[in-house]
Amino acid sequence: MNLSQFKKSGHWPTLATAFLYFDVSFMVWTMLGALGALIAPALGLSDQQKFLMVSTPILAGAVLRIVLSLLVDRIGAKNTGIIAQLIVMAGLAVAWRTGITTLNQALALGLVLGLAGASFAVALPQSGRWYPPQMQGVVLGLAGAGNIGVVIDHLLAPRIAAAWGWQAVFGAALIPLLLAFVLYVIFSKEPPAPAGFRKKKFSDYTKLLAENDAHWFCFFYTISFGGFVGLATAFAIYFKDQFHLSPVPAGEMAAFCTLVGALGRPMGGAFADKLGGIRSLGIFYSIATAALVVAAFATNLWLCGAAFFIASGAFGMCNGSVFQLLPQRFARDISVMTGLVGCGGGVGGFILGMMFGISKEHTGNYTIGILLFAGLCLLALAGLGTVKRRWRTTWGATADARI
Repeated sequence: MNLSQFKKSGHWPTLATAFLYFDVSFMVWTMLGALGALIAPALGLSDQQKFLMVSTPILAGAVLRIVLSLLVDRIGAKNTGIIAQLIVMAGLAVAWRTGITTLNQALALGLVLGLAGASFAVALPQSGRWYPPQMQGVVLGLAGAGNIGVVIDHLLAPRIAAAWGWQAVFGAALIPLLLAFVLYVIFSKEPPAPAGFRKKKFSDYTKLLAENDAHWFCFFYTISFGGFVGLATAFAIYFKDQFHLSPVPAGEMAAFCTLVGALGRPMGGAFADKLGGIRSLGIFYSIATAALVVAAFATNLWLCGAAFFIASGAFGMCNGSVFQLLPQRFARDISVMTGLVGCGGGVGGFILGMMFGISKEHTGNYTIGILLFAGLCLLALAGLGTVKRRWRTTWGATADARI
């Protein structure tokens, strides 16, 4: 693929506005993570409650991705995206005007913000369906790179909170959300339906789950996206607790460690387009495992930050590689599979966040939680070894892209 081919293919205004929609949605989806170090003491939360609060939007987003992917097939991607954005903006407006004073209120907001995280199930099929198979890695990587919103979150939210209080961040977030909404309504277009397309039912999810490959894709994305978003939501609290940083420097460290993961997604997709998704996943999971082990035992801030930087980047590239493979195997069911696989990723982020909280609550440090997730990366490598030959000799043998 070259740049001129890319420009001539698809519909770039939809790709651009889908990226922007996912970007601002991801920003508010992980907002409680960026503000966690400020909200937790204000509400008097324990270690486990802190990570429950910041992980709730991630779990809610996981479940709601299935809901939105069903809506994408029934009322269209654009209409689904418009409805989801309106609900998220309404929820933030209520939180801004009425305030949050209890854990239950924070968890309720987390459920609403989960709908922002579910935007993944809208933005990716809406943009990806415009482009041919050999460009899926790059296209879905670019659309998915909207997860750079978490970087913006960690850089700006603590500073806004320092100036006007952390509840003012909810109101400030409405500005980019409203701008992205207007551009999305004006410039994005509904993608053409693939050959043999029909509206999906909930039973289609259960049918797909009867296929072993669907389980494998969900598992691989549970580890890769779960690793990326789980770390992203935990970083601010982690760096404050572990290295006694104030909220703004903790947010800067979180942004530093998360940036490469966000940017790594399209790079991982392009890498997979060139070398094949299976080989790419093997490389990136190996790097993530090693980096997490280093981070678990690092006592120096910069060594720990560098290790998490590498781990986050590897997870981001894994995300792009998974979504280079997915359309090759499930082209006709890509919206349903995006919802299923995205659900797995959100569950993985929730698991990692809770691993951090439980480890800190019961051992006094985060080491065990980090090592447990490194162990899950090793399981992903073992899983790749199990499926790679079968994938390459069955559906991969007739795929239009390298797998």
